[in-house]
Amino acid sequence: MPEKRPAAKPLTNILVKPAGPDCNLACRYCFYLQKEHLFAQSHLHRMSDEILEEMIRQVMTQGGPYLSFGWQGGEPTLVGLDFFRRAVAFQKQYGRDGQTVGNGMQTNGLLINEDWCAFLREYRVLVGLSLDGPQHVHDHYRLTRGGTPSWERVTAAARLMMEQGVDVNALAVVSEYSSRYAREIFEYLVDFGFTFLQFIPCVEPDPNSPDRAAPFSVPGEALGHFLCEIFDVWKEHFRDGVPRISVRWFDSVFATYVGVEIPECTLLPECGTYLVVEHNGDVYSCDFFVDTEWRLGNVLEGSLVDFLNSPRQSAFGRRKAKRPPECETCRWLPHCHGGCPKDRLNDPRDGGSNHFCKAYRMFFEHANADFRRLAKQWLTYNGVLVQPKASFTKSQATRSPQNVGRNDPCPCGSGKKYKHCCLRQGL
Repeated sequence: MPEKRPAAKPLTNILVKPAGPDCNLACRYCFYLQKEHLFAQSHLHRMSDEILEEMIRQVMTQGGPYLSFGWQGGEPTLVGLDFFRRAVAFQKQYGRDGQTVGNGMQTNGLLINEDWCAFLREYRVLVGLSLDGPQHVHDHYRLTRGGTPSWERVTAAARLMMEQGVDVNALAVVSEYSSRYAREIFEYLVDFGFTFLQFIPCVEPDPNSPDRAAPFSVPGEALGHFLCEIFDVWKEHFRDGVPRISVRWFDSVFATYVGVEIPECTLLPECGTYLVVEHNGDVYSCDFFVDTEWRLGNVLEGSLVDFLNSPRQSAFGRRKAKRPPECETCRWLPHCHGGCPKDRLNDPRDGGSNHFCKAYRMFFEHANADFRRLAKQWLTYNGVLVQPKASFTKSQATRSPQNVGRNDPCPCGSGKKYKHCCLRQGL
């Protein structure tokens, strides 16, 4: 019998870098500023309307009924508000009736004003605001190119977006410095008004010694203590046994306990589930692997869905399964699958393991009993309806959440079933 080919991966998620590596901050731990060497000798990297239109045309015509665009950088707001108005216009132009689009933007907030807020609110763009915590934590690494602090401007943008009704989440990088202040950071962000938090552990190669982690990188053990403390504070904010605050890492880990789709690629068995489109139309396998080895082509010269299902992208996805031998006998493997390949730095201090392997082991040992209890609770729970976010349809009419069944498509536009997506917030 002929060998059965794996089913083609659907085109559902795409990450776009409209301003490439350009940014109006110069965060000392940023990995993407170094990508300038990949592109033409220009100090201004901006996506053209030709590339924007072709990219969106392909996504809308090749993708399914539920699609997600993530706009990142560098700093995506540098391309200007009119660029995003044209992006939405192209999504409507090429979208099919009933097709639902989710737009998300990661921003440092420096350019956010009332005009931006009106647009973000109208099209229900989910904003991830880079805010590392209180002033002494945020300003430790997140400085302007002139070396001045950014916390006051970022928090002003956060307040404005909240006042204007924009859906905004907090994205906090965990560095060697911030890892010392877990409780303080969590309480600060919650007191500020954020209910959706994402903690992003930082590890990059040392520019002066590439076989070691950079000094600003959070050590595995320090991250383990940080996650355990965040977990304990998170539990203090439960209401009637249900989490009141969403922490993306905990949501993702929880999914591994109840057997639903995992929202974070870090914990998936394989990589390669989405594509990255740079400002010049070049397509790459992953945000962390925008380099010549994993360039798949250009949106003006090929098909996005073909790039997603290309042999090169499949090879990229399989790389994750090449784990250190100790992973195969580790009891926590079903929950982490070896972590993100970009965290395998070959730092001799890691003993051949993922840089965060020790952190994962510490966290799972600490939180396992609680996750098992929550999983049992979830499996017998009827669900709590939540408001949809970050989505609009071509006709600007999304189904009311009160009419959504557990097996219906989630109204947030993720492309997942409701029970596998926003319903989980009720646990």
